[in-house]
Amino acid sequence: MTEQTVRGKPRKQIHLAAHFPGVNNTTVWSDPAAGSHIDFSSFRHLAQTAERAKFDFFFLAEGLRLREQGGQIYDLDVVGRPDTFTVLAALAAVTERLGLAGTINSTFNEPYEVARQFASLDHLSAGRAAWNVVTSWDAFTGENFRRGGFLPQDERYGRAQHFLDAAFALFDSWRGDEIVADKETGEFLVRPEVGTFRHHDQHFDISGAFTTPRSPQGRPVIFQAGDSDEGREFAAATADAIFTRHGTYEAGRAFYADVKGRLGRYGRRHDQLVVLPASTFALADTDAEAEELGREVRLAQVSPATAIKLAEQLWNTDLSDLDPDGPPPSFDPVVSDELISKGRASVRMHKDPVATAREWRARAEAEHLSLRELVVETTNRQNFVGSAKTIADQIDRYVQDDVCDGFILVPHITPGGLDRFADEVVPLLQERGSFRTEYAGTTLRDHLGLGQLAAPAAATAEVGA
Repeated sequence: MTEQTVRGKPRKQIHLAAHFPGVNNTTVWSDPAAGSHIDFSSFRHLAQTAERAKFDFFFLAEGLRLREQGGQIYDLDVVGRPDTFTVLAALAAVTERLGLAGTINSTFNEPYEVARQFASLDHLSAGRAAWNVVTSWDAFTGENFRRGGFLPQDERYGRAQHFLDAAFALFDSWRGDEIVADKETGEFLVRPEVGTFRHHDQHFDISGAFTTPRSPQGRPVIFQAGDSDEGREFAAATADAIFTRHGTYEAGRAFYADVKGRLGRYGRRHDQLVVLPASTFALADTDAEAEELGREVRLAQVSPATAIKLAEQLWNTDLSDLDPDGPPPSFDPVVSDELISKGRASVRMHKDPVATAREWRARAEAEHLSLRELVVETTNRQNFVGSAKTIADQIDRYVQDDVCDGFILVPHITPGGLDRFADEVVPLLQERGSFRTEYAGTTLRDHLGLGQLAAPAAATAEVGA
């Protein structure tokens, strides 16, 4: 029998999600099994695999402009993606329980439109919609929009919070059913109560009547993906789940304790925010075979050309004449607000690019690594490597030790990269009682253990003379 407690505490249930990759160099394009990132069949395959394995949700990222590097389109990534709402609405028709999470920007959209789209998706999916709220501050992305790069970086989370407040006002404007008493007959009638809304702040001044009735979840589940102090505070105040890059044991525990520790100041419990790192894996019959597979995958992900591109993002300068099989640059990065990579603040991913470059050079010298090997080892190592049992043990340990509440899995093959995980790792987690064997509820809030939102109080009125 599976132990119901771990070190005296109730066994935590693991949350798992499937990330459709494609906005970075995770995908191995050269693998014969690699499929399209445009054809609907690819989205359907990954989503239905995730639902077969009883995952919580399907996660779709989004980019608002094709990246450029050195003045040219960055063609080592996916260069194009169908509209997020279109894909998720289509997936709602071919899945029954799987949550559907979309990344929608709060900087270059309007609350009314986004609220209506998510309310519609929640209706179409019977309560499975989620919104990953992201921000953008750079003028390069803004050139695709009327406002351009008007918003300073330090104001983006302020606008995002006001954006959410406005959207919540819209979601909550329909107050469920109005109970109407007819004076002549004494009968009670039930009809939808169309509420009005008004929201005013320095970013938005909107009012009117929302066109979409209150949806099954009331509001979509709210995700947040920032890692700055402002992002963590935003998540603690508002989000239902946070998508983090802290996937290692020690870094994950520190992040988990930090963000959960912020909840109390907003009157929230620890279980009201789900922490989910993005994680990759290399799965094989044995641990040794998985190590070899992981190495092969990393080399395929970081071709010689990709190694140069990724190094340029740290050094913030043209390295096209550099030999990827030679040593890393001997000089320090160019620290400037003008980045060689447009559409992604790559250098800002390193708080101190000069210190990071020096660490890279020291490691390359100590371990006799070429630039390409260095990039492989520092940027693309899988989080979990091993047999199905080894990976199941690792995942369960991380969750039970409060490193996180689960994982958003990013396969390196699209669309079939999750198949073996679903068939081999998930049953082992189910056997030990750490993961569901069937969905207990129908909505995404059910899957994540968040509980249902109470509808605003319904009105009572009288009609008739």
